[in-house]
Amino acid sequence: MIADISIQQNTKTIMEKKTEGLQMKREIGLIGGISIIAGTMIGSGIFMSPQFVLSYVGSPGASLLIWALSGILSMFAALCFTELGTVFPESGGEYIYILRTYGSFPAFLSAMNLIVLSKSFGQAAISISIAEYTLTPFFTECAPPPFGVKCLAAGALLLVAIVNCLNVRLAIRVQVVFLVAKVLALTIIAIGGIVAVVQDSTIIVDNLSSEKSFVGTGTSVGTFGMAFYQGLWSFSGWANLNFVTEELKRPEVNLQRAIILGVSLVTVLYLLVNVSYLSVMTPKELMSSNAVALTWGNKVLGSWGWIMSVAAALSAFGSLNGSMFAGGRIMFVASREGHLPEILSMAHVHRLTPAPSLILSTSIALVVLMSGDFEAIVNYSSFASWFFYAINVSGVIYLRIKKPALPRPYKVFIVLPVLVIGTAIFLVLAPILDNPQIEYLYVALFFFSGICIYIPFIHYKICPRLLTKLTLFLQLFLEVAPAKKNV
Repeated sequence: MIADISIQQNTKTIMEKKTEGLQMKREIGLIGGISIIAGTMIGSGIFMSPQFVLSYVGSPGASLLIWALSGILSMFAALCFTELGTVFPESGGEYIYILRTYGSFPAFLSAMNLIVLSKSFGQAAISISIAEYTLTPFFTECAPPPFGVKCLAAGALLLVAIVNCLNVRLAIRVQVVFLVAKVLALTIIAIGGIVAVVQDSTIIVDNLSSEKSFVGTGTSVGTFGMAFYQGLWSFSGWANLNFVTEELKRPEVNLQRAIILGVSLVTVLYLLVNVSYLSVMTPKELMSSNAVALTWGNKVLGSWGWIMSVAAALSAFGSLNGSMFAGGRIMFVASREGHLPEILSMAHVHRLTPAPSLILSTSIALVVLMSGDFEAIVNYSSFASWFFYAINVSGVIYLRIKKPALPRPYKVFIVLPVLVIGTAIFLVLAPILDNPQIEYLYVALFFFSGICIYIPFIHYKICPRLLTKLTLFLQLFLEVAPAKKNV
């Protein structure tokens, strides 16, 4: 009897909320915004990608150049997104910008990319790095077993999903705490490199002297493109604050400040950390390492080297939390615009978190996790992401020409979007032209398959009755209701 009364009360509450519409709260300030950007960017990339970047380009000098250019390009692209974010102050990031600029079908393809390839692949890659750094200290003579790595990675994904479903403020606090921890870890690596150089400058001289730093640099355009994929993936996260603009306090001011401060901090730290790696390891040692931070720690910290493994795992965990926080909002906004089932546009009636979209996002990431490896996941995710980054940034130029009267609290220097578009075209075409692989065709076919979904279910709005009944069931089961825009 008590259970029946409780169910009736929950049903009444949910139906009332469905009529009124929930209102997402603006709980993210400047510090929270910086933590979302920098905290997501500083993750597994700086601990996993340096060996791949170096192996692609072939020399320490070219490797550092890739890292510097990756930071500059990320800043230019982020500033372009700042203008778009102040023109369209809605959550949803690049999906909403393409929707408002180019229309429904391109936006739907963008949503498919973000949901399946960009965010889910990225979350899977981050979770793999968490597991590898956690297990590596226990397997000193060999690599951790793949099955164990994937099981631990799945556990990390589920834990982060639970945190984000419970409370927005809790997720932001986790992000801030882990940002402090990971900045501290990278600072230790940077300082450790300086101390190592002072004690013995032999390796750094061999690696970065003007005569030797570029010896062995590859000349293939495609390999440079692949190196950029790895470097830029380590900077991915600069657009995450744009996905939650409706939850950001004073977005017309804080969006720009958070992006400039966050991306600048990460770029400086990444360069210092890479110099530190090269100050204690030879290029061969760095390229052969499965966990470069742990190898660095064993050389510099000795028996305390395992601390770097813990730091790397915690850093990646914070990055996964930031990616999950932003990724759940993509489905939420796309559903609100009619591109996904209605249930995904709903938020919990008490916690005000987009629980259905977070649950589905985590489920897709788990499927990707069980079927891929780190390097492949990063390469194909970056390939797809930069294709849509080019479309988004072109919107800055298009809107300047077609809609000059739109209010723009922030205007980016017009040369920057041109540079970003040119670089994005290079990143998309170079690996295909230099070393075509069948997997890139699969990614392209995935995009074009979207037309088979778009025409019947979105353009003609065919909605099976079963989906309507399922929506009602899930709405009651998950205690969720539709949410209004917070603009």
